[in-house]
Amino acid sequence: MIDYSPLWETMRKRKISQYKLLKDETVERRILDRLRKNNNITILTLEKLCHALDCTPNEIVRFPIDE
Repeated sequence: MIDYSPLWETMRKRKISQYKLLKDETVERRILDRLRKNNNITILTLEKLCHALDCTPNEIVRFPIDE
């Protein structure tokens, strides 16, 4: 299972809103929807988010170990 909760925390810390990501054309609405639902995204999208937020992939996504 994919968990994008680090993304929302990183955005909060950097004071970047979902609206700003849309306005700057970093991601599309459908991608934000996928992120909210913890669905898959492409590596290209992950790279765009990393550049926009000036962070590493670990600050966007985590892969919890299933127990």
